[in-house]
Amino acid sequence: MAKEKGRKLIAQNKKARHDYHILDTYEAGLVLTGTEVKSLRQGRASLVDGFVQLDGHEAWLHNVHVPEYSQGTWTNHSARRKRKLLLHRIEIDKLEAKSQETGHTIVPLALYFKDGRAKIEIALARGKKEYDKRQTLREKQDRREAEKVISAVRRKQRA
Repeated sequence: MAKEKGRKLIAQNKKARHDYHILDTYEAGLVLTGTEVKSLRQGRASLVDGFVQLDGHEAWLHNVHVPEYSQGTWTNHSARRKRKLLLHRIEIDKLEAKSQETGHTIVPLALYFKDGRAKIEIALARGKKEYDKRQTLREKQDRREAEKVISAVRRKQRA
């Protein structure tokens, strides 16, 4: 069997980018069981309620939903168990120091396979206020409208 190359996205947490200001991102490995890997290979996971907690120089991923493997037997995993993250000690120390500050948290952004290994992109984030969310949506809408106008002008020039 040929080894996988590249990055295959499994799940993304779009809500995190809406609810938080992303300050810094890290890539971490995951400690998984066999049935979890098989379930992820089917492209099934949800990061919506997920968060990272640091306990005694270890990082743990909580509330990420990886559904049970359909062909699994009694060895199947529980869907929302906590999973250990594989990070370097320096990265864990940085995250621990920064997350102690008021309003900072660590959230998962994306779950993917990179060269056949399950990885998760986590971010140090600060919560947005309601007016920040509205401002972001307004900027996004303005950008879309500007792109529409530019493309319409380009179409007229070609015709």
